Amino acid sequence: MSKSKNMGWHSVSLSGKVRSAWRQNSSAEETLRLALKRFGRARVAFATSFGAEDQVITDMLVKIDPDAKIFTLDTGWLPAETDAVLKKTVQQYGISLEILKARPDAVKNMVREHGANLFYDSVEKRKLCCHVRKVEPLKKKLAALKAWICGLRAGQSVTRAGAQKIEWDEVFGLYKINPLADWTETRVWEYIKNNNVPYNELHDRGYPSIGCSPCTRAIKPGEDTRAGRWWWERPEQKECGLHIKDGKLARRDNGSS
Repeated sequence: MSKSKNMGWHSVSLSGKVRSAWRQNSSAEETLRLALKRFGRARVAFATSFGAEDQVITDMLVKIDPDAKIFTLDTGWLPAETDAVLKKTVQQYGISLEILKARPDAVKNMVREHGANLFYDSVEKRKLCCHVRKVEPLKKKLAALKAWICGLRAGQSVTRAGAQKIEWDEVFGLYKINPLADWTETRVWEYIKNNNVPYNELHDRGYPSIGCSPCTRAIKPGEDTRAGRWWWERPEQKECGLHIKDGKLARRDNGSS
């Protein structure tokens, strides 16, 4: 199948009925149902980092299919609050999560050569750390899938402004489903409150985006929601390598979606 650079729902090879539904800007729930129908439970999985958006998707996904595949990345640097919401999520929904980790030898070699806090030295070393701890284990997981589900929103940051409900992921070679691509932050929190969805306590302390402990801080009033991630870098550099388009960080291009 030919893959265009910015594939929308209509670009996926589907039945006429499903294709029509996707063209009509499906709701987040319908997007998930259609993804499960198109790719099959065994070949599509949700990657969660337990942020607010991810918790919304978990709630929706479990209600649609309690046996849907969900996994997360344990980088070895996750805050205690993230571990706490992981445990609470598993308990509340009665689900099992697959936890992916980096190869111990790869982490050991990286730390021996560059030090434990290499991410502060340069963008290149920070990306190396992200690659070893996140990209490599994710790549291995995605190799067996046809699509993966993410909690990206177009309004999260400049690097995610072009997020679509479905995209071709050129880095990992499969489809990426973003059910909340067109949601606002306000809508996310309304859903969480209305559906009693567990969330990371750090959100209440000024952390709208939460990653590894050394690379995340609370944001100041008026800052971009991802300003606290790798705060020492320029905004257009702030991705870990998991979400790339056309060989570079995804960003808005002349207002296109």
